[in-house]
Amino acid sequence: MRQRLPRRVVLALAGLLFVAAGQGGCAQHRNPAPPRELTVMVSGAFEHTMRELAPEYERRSGVHLIIVTGPSMGATRNAIPNRLERHEPADVVILARESLDRLSGAGKVRPQSVRDLVLSPIAAAVKAGAPIPDISTPQALRDTLLQARSIAYSDSASGVYISTQLFPRLGIADAMAGKARKIEAVPVGLIVARGEAEIGFQQLSELKPIAGIRIIGLLPPELQKITRFSAGVVSYSANPKEGAMLIAFLHSRYARRIQIENGLEPAP
Repeated sequence: MRQRLPRRVVLALAGLLFVAAGQGGCAQHRNPAPPRELTVMVSGAFEHTMRELAPEYERRSGVHLIIVTGPSMGATRNAIPNRLERHEPADVVILARESLDRLSGAGKVRPQSVRDLVLSPIAAAVKAGAPIPDISTPQALRDTLLQARSIAYSDSASGVYISTQLFPRLGIADAMAGKARKIEAVPVGLIVARGEAEIGFQQLSELKPIAGIRIIGLLPPELQKITRFSAGVVSYSANPKEGAMLIAFLHSRYARRIQIENGLEPAP
């Protein structure tokens, strides 16, 4: 036969359970849920701008931004298409439009969410204190490249253009083969600043934040390649509404001012 506990013992146990439950509720009150987060994958041309804009967006929205960087294309592990292929956490991507269109076509980005952000030109730089070469005309650029001992270009949109279109158009593709090299996963400006290349080419917005270099100018208008950078919501994002709100913020007057300051032209 089961023995019943005395009434005073039952009441004491009930009181202890009530106190424990109350303490648990207070602990929950003292430790609120962490703030909402969005993971944004950004290619180099928009990285510095995104980092400048992040604090203002977080202040306005209460959403914390986790910024992950990588090239718009290429074979490196941290290239944005390769990150999405591995299904890394991501809500919004910002990269060259041609790459974004491929991701959208492959179902990695929601097509209806895609919006153009900025237009980005290619510039050239040399190490700070080095002689400034002339790149103001196609002929001057050709002569400068032929005379340079070493040349660096990126593994993303600007570098693809430099190596596959610019050099052939200038008729110097064979001459560049031995002294021009593609830089993977590192800003070209850093290579120039360290003296590992005499002249480097990359998006103007990627060169501007680099210390120890001097930007000598844009490519001549006849040879310039303007890259359109766009944003889209990742198809497997759990926060599509918040992602669309971030993209809308990137079109605000405040955001456009920061874009211009960083060498980017807001897209029409």
